Amino acid sequence: MSTNIPVSGAAQSHEMYSLRVNGLVHEVEDAWIGESLLYVLRERLGLPGAKGACEQGECGSCTVIVDSKAVCSCLVMAADAVDTEILTVEGLGPDGALTDVQSAFLSEGGVQCGFCTPGFIVAVHHLLENNPQPSDDEIRESLSGNICRCTGYGRILEAVRTVADQRRQNS
Repeated sequence: MSTNIPVSGAAQSHEMYSLRVNGLVHEVEDAWIGESLLYVLRERLGLPGAKGACEQGECGSCTVIVDSKAVCSCLVMAADAVDTEILTVEGLGPDGALTDVQSAFLSEGGVQCGFCTPGFIVAVHHLLENNPQPSDDEIRESLSGNICRCTGYGRILEAVRTVADQRRQNS
């Protein structure tokens, strides 16, 4: 259902659509079809975990999982995410509980200012779901799209190794 609503004398297309985020269907009303998934998640749906930093897909702070693929939500038009499964950092743990990845980031010191952390957490979950026992090179490659200016990455890599080891021992 599309309508044209004049904005400051110019016609822009606005739509209503549904997004399935963290297992729940959310109605997005009166949305401009060119809005990024990042904008819609944060501003329309009240899910601020994905952070807007570079808005060019270079930093990974807005990483979410769409249909089992880690993506930079700043590069995905929200309207293109209709009929997909979207998972954000808010949806990783049951009822908001910390996941093993989040706990490892805390215990291993992989969190400093915290701005990049949600993107890293989502990227690590995606990595370990697809490669439960990654080598150090595979960890580095998988996380190469996420930038941290505080930690120097050593503690983040250690957090990933810790979770992979814990999961291996528990399986």
